[in-house]
Formats: sequence, C-alpha cells, structure tokens
Amino acid sequence: MPDIVSLTLTDVRDKLAAREIKAEEAVAACLRRIEETEPKIRALLHLDDDKALEQAKAMDAAGPVAGKRLWGVPVCIKDAICVADAPTTCGSKILEHFVPFYDATCIGKLREAGAIILGKANLDEFAMGSSTENSAYKITANPWDLSRVPGGSSGGSAAAVAAGQCFAALGTDTGGSIRQPAAFCGTVGIKPTYGRVSRFGLVAYGSSLDQIGPLARTADDAAALLTVIAGHDPKDSTSAPREVPDFEAALAGAADLKGLTIGLPDQYWGEGVDAEVRESCRQAMDAAASLGAKVVPVSLPHTHYAVATYYIVAMAEASSNLARFDGVRYGYRAPEAKTLEELYELSRSKGFGPEVRRRIIIGTYVLSAGYYDAYYRKAAQVRRLIRQDFLDAFTKCDVICGPTSPFAAFPIGKMTGDPLKMYLSDIFTISLNLAGLPGLSMPVGLGKDSGMPIGMQLFGPAFDEAAILRTAKVLGENLPKLPQPAGL
Repeated sequence: MPDIVSLTLTDVRDKLAAREIKAEEAVAACLRRIEETEPKIRALLHLDDDKALEQAKAMDAAGPVAGKRLWGVPVCIKDAICVADAPTTCGSKILEHFVPFYDATCIGKLREAGAIILGKANLDEFAMGSSTENSAYKITANPWDLSRVPGGSSGGSAAAVAAGQCFAALGTDTGGSIRQPAAFCGTVGIKPTYGRVSRFGLVAYGSSLDQIGPLARTADDAAALLTVIAGHDPKDSTSAPREVPDFEAALAGAADLKGLTIGLPDQYWGEGVDAEVRESCRQAMDAAASLGAKVVPVSLPHTHYAVATYYIVAMAEASSNLARFDGVRYGYRAPEAKTLEELYELSRSKGFGPEVRRRIIIGTYVLSAGYYDAYYRKAAQVRRLIRQDFLDAFTKCDVICGPTSPFAAFPIGKMTGDPLKMYLSDIFTISLNLAGLPGLSMPVGLGKDSGMPIGMQLFGPAFDEAAILRTAKVLGENLPKLPQPAGL
C-alpha cells in the first residue's frame, strides 16, 4: 500500500470504510507528516493530536458507519472558523486566548459526517491578506519552495493540504482567499455560491463577500467535502434555502467535455499576465478543446474597476464587523488603560496588526458622512455592473475560464512594503466575490521559469458548482499530474 498521506480523500475514505486501514492509522500518519514538515512550512496554529487520536480509537472500536461520507478522515480548519474548545485566534493577538464554546455550522456538519479535526491552520490576520505574512504568530511557507509565500489568506490550509498534513481543509474566500492559495500550492480550491455554505461560526471580515469552502487534492475530494458542508442554515440569515445536490455523484462517469461551452474573457488573458501562467492555462484550454469543449470569447468589461470596488466594500464591512473587538467583552484588553477611551485605543492599536488597522481606517473613512456617497454608494453601484457582466457572459457559455493569479507564488517579503501592489495581485479573483458566484481553482502545471504550480480558475452560474467541478475533474484527469512539492 502507498504511504497513507499520499492518498486522496476519497481513496482514504474508501479504505477506511472497507477497514483496510484504521482511523487511528490515518490520524497517526498525518501527525507523523506534521511532525516532519511543520517546522519548515509553519502551516498550523493549533494541533489537537491527543483528542484526534482518542476520537480515532473510539471510532475504530465502533466500526465504520454507513452514510458518514467522511468517516475517519483527518482534516484541518482555517483559524477563522469556530471549533468548540479549540483556540480561534483569526491569526490576531486580539483573539489570542479566545476559545469558543460552540462549533460553526460547517464544523458540526463535518463531525456528523465522521471527519476528525486535527487542528487549526494559519491565516492572514482576520483573513486580510494575500500571502499569509500578516499573521500575528508565524509566516507560512509554500511547500513547493520554502522561500515563497503559500498565498492567502487561507495559506495555512492550502499548505497543509499540499504538504500531506491532512487530506483536506476548510478555508474562507472573501476576495480569492481559497482560490489564490490553492493556485500557489497546487491544490484544488472552491468558493461556493454566496449562501451555499452557512457562515454561522465564521468570524466575519466582509459579510456580503465571505464564503467557507474546501481545499483538497482533487475535484472529487472537493466535491465530497462541499456536499457535506453545504446546505441551508436558519442560524444564518444569508444562507440560501436551496436544495444541495450530491456533488460527488454529479461527477461520476464524467469522461469528456462534449457539449460544454467555455468562455474566455479578454480581460483575464491579456496584459499583466506572466508568460508562464498564460502558457500553462492555454495548454489546459487546448486540452479542454480536445476533450470536446467549445471555446468562445466573452467579455467582462467592468473588470478593471473590480479592485477599487472590492476594497471599498470589503474595508467598509471590516470596519463595521471589527468594531466589536474593543477590549471590553472578550479578546485582548490593554492592562495599562486607565480610562474607557484609553481602553478602546490601546486594546485595538496593540491587538490589531498594521494591515487590519489600515483596512479599518480606510473602511471608516469611506463610510463617514462626507464620503459615503462618493465612495461606498458608488462602489455598490459598480458591484451590480460587475455581476451583470457575468450574467451576460453566461448567456454565451456554461463556464468561464482564466488564470487564478497573474503570476506564480512570489518570494516571502517581496510585497509586504507595497500594500497596493499586494491588493492588485487579487485582480482575477475578487470580481467573483462581488458577484456572489461560484469559482474553482485547479492546478494546470508548473511554470517554466518559476517551477511553481500554476492555477487556472473556473467560474460558474449561481448554485451550479457541479458544472465547474465536473470540468475540473475531467481536465484534471487529462493533464499531467504534479509531482510531490519540491520544497519538502
């Protein structure tokens, strides 16, 4: 049998169900891998190894349970999602000692499906960043090259999956924070339609943008995880009361792309995209055409407004959401404060890192009385135009395709001194969050110059995650497989 950690989620699940391996063996294999790789990549903020082993032993004693889709499968969780009795820091000093007493809805669904939670993954503080360099605790490295970033803000989750520390992980995507690290680390990452997965128990950054989704090794793995965590939740007022299909079953038997029309937006394939990224994605499109897909041009004309629109909306919502962290109810409390004003000022200035403070200040500014109409209202209007671009494009195609990022993973420290350049790195991912539509990033090869994974993005109509998962599955099975990460 191959090393357990090299198996896909669906493979290890099937072997667990057949009792070819034990849950304890799966957990122990992941813990050994964590011990080997964690000093290099620093992907995890909290590891609950004793509890995970204890749970696995109890499950082995009782035996596999039919119908539990993830029985005995070890997974990791981004540390912005609440897990009962485990630290939830959001990568921030202000929540350093916060331990929730309840599970997020998606965590409850994972437990019901039999998954074993190993620990919490590192992230940019409050999910604000594109490189996982903004965490208050550690900088995560890319398993393919330890001198490069894993992407962000779900960089810890993506790195853990790529390094074999777990079989899948949950991340969150506000402006590309699942898809971009998936691209940088050579994994599959999917942002579901807004409302498909409950946000109850997710520490909010941008409430109209945030979505929880899976990072995994294959489209089949992502489909299995998404089927488990999706569904309406009365605890979340933004949760969509839509029936959840069995995404895994929808992929069964998919062997070609006949009858599928793929749209290529000019705005995603032109100037500003590195040659190695464009070449890898073009080769994937050639493969799609050879598998029967029809490739047509489409246009998303308001794409060049997306970065400005996104950061106005996201920072405004962040300013509002993060007002609750005031040093009074929970979180870091400045001990030297002598007045209420000092308590607010010192607790927030010392508890939040520089990037979070920057976004709160800008968000407060655009919401202020004199500037609301000029900035926030205008951004809301442009957001509607961006969504309409996608709706118009989907009248001509079934799926839209383009690079996930204009470039491969960049060196640690390269962009930390230039916040605007870092923001611009999200140009191909943020439009989808503004539109509330589903998107998936999949690996399509290694860059000729960088030797790093290149990610290609698939967009689908609202609540049609099955279309992009099917496309990713067929393409993934017909493109060259990536080797093991070179950095490990």
